[in-house]
Amino acid sequence: MSEEIRIGVYICDCGTNIASTVNCEEVTEYAKTLSNVVHAENPKYTCSKPSQMRIQADILEHNLNRIIVASCSPHMHETTFRNTVQAAGLNKYLFEMANIREQVSWVTDDKDSATKKAKDLVRMAVNRAALLVPLDPNTVGSIPKAMVVGGGIAGITASLALGKLGFETILVEKEPTIGGKMAQIDKTFPTQDCSACILTPKMAK
Repeated sequence: MSEEIRIGVYICDCGTNIASTVNCEEVTEYAKTLSNVVHAENPKYTCSKPSQMRIQADILEHNLNRIIVASCSPHMHETTFRNTVQAAGLNKYLFEMANIREQVSWVTDDKDSATKKAKDLVRMAVNRAALLVPLDPNTVGSIPKAMVVGGGIAGITASLALGKLGFETILVEKEPTIGGKMAQIDKTFPTQDCSACILTPKMAK
């Protein structure tokens, strides 16, 4: 028998970052009407510790198995919320985020338009969340060997750095010698240091 999808949705005010342009209460009420949504709230700051604890409590109280946060960019807080749901016993990949700050409130002047767009993003997140499946991190082995193409200053520096990390490193250069363009100039910007003074020790290494 397939698992019953039980989604919790949290529409963040982000102080006034979102709430000044988006009617977050209206979006929250809209979320409650969507398929598989069994709980929806409108926290002022979803990323705050009390709000994270509330999400964890809701997961247990309402038996939620998918969580959606509509707030800022995933780049900023996706890891935060994944850790939050994982601490409550939910697989962290059963979390979905909708960006209604950068993609809505910060780029939309009209409140009605912004609210409608936020609803659209929340609806899409809910539909996506229903399709999420638990995942486990996959660890694979690697061969400690690297090839760097190009023997200019960047290639030389990269090769030396990889060597320090313990990687057997092969540096490939099409010209008869390494050094690249830097070996052909006199001084370097912005310090006017002698290019050969910087490059030659690295070439020797």
